Amino acid sequence: MLVSAKEMLNKARDGKYAVGQFNINNLEWTKAILLTAQELSSPVILGVSEGAGKYMAGYKTVVGMVNGMLEELKITVPVALHLDHGSYEGALKCIEAGFSSIMFDGSHYPIEENIQKTKELVKICNEKGLSLEAEVGSIGGEEDGVVGAGEFADPNECKAIAELGVTMLAAGIGNIHGKYPANWPGLNFETLAAVKEKTGNVPLVLHGGTGIPEDMIKKAISLGVAKINVNTECQLSFAAATRKYIEEGKDLQGKGFDPRKLLAPGFEAIKATVKEKMELFGSVGKA
Repeated sequence: MLVSAKEMLNKARDGKYAVGQFNINNLEWTKAILLTAQELSSPVILGVSEGAGKYMAGYKTVVGMVNGMLEELKITVPVALHLDHGSYEGALKCIEAGFSSIMFDGSHYPIEENIQKTKELVKICNEKGLSLEAEVGSIGGEEDGVVGAGEFADPNECKAIAELGVTMLAAGIGNIHGKYPANWPGLNFETLAAVKEKTGNVPLVLHGGTGIPEDMIKKAISLGVAKINVNTECQLSFAAATRKYIEEGKDLQGKGFDPRKLLAPGFEAIKATVKEKMELFGSVGKA
């Protein structure tokens, strides 16, 4: 059964580890992530962007697939199904479809409007027992066509949003989605520490977990980050394993063209990436 991310993130914050949010794109992704979480006895958050939700034939399809897998694969670790970077309309659709956690990204609105819309969603999510993530300061890189440079969040704005009663808060600290450029200056820990000071006990979220050096990840966790999002890294490892299979001509041997065989190396590559991240984040054995 899907659960809200609230309890798993509060435990992570107190235990100084982080729960990974791994974005799903199809059946292989979902199955690989769930099986790895179960094998490692780790809580996990399945992220779905609005673009991926559309690609997978709508939010109800996603909910049906995930609920079916939890039952059929006998998954007993805590699993949250989370809308990633949702619009206000998208958030309402996912609540209706049966998601257990929602991110409303109001970072591109003026702060007053971000506060007002977040406030409305806090009320709805509280009534339904869902967790809610808010964002202040846009995360850089490209997310569903929106390109940003990676702003630093204003700690006072973070405080205003945190006080609305959100479950978790994503604050921009120079992190970006996708691959990091060679001249990336790194995470801004002063901003993170200032945000933590202003927001108190609210678990913080680090977006763009692909390519951030391990020592920075560990330092961010020590400063209150309890949820780290990973997407690009799984995509890259899936693509590399699939490319290797085809370049070696394995799709031309016997029934190698069967999608179950063709996608198997990529599936295993996702599992390996997720395992590596769960070990780094410290969530193994915490279910």
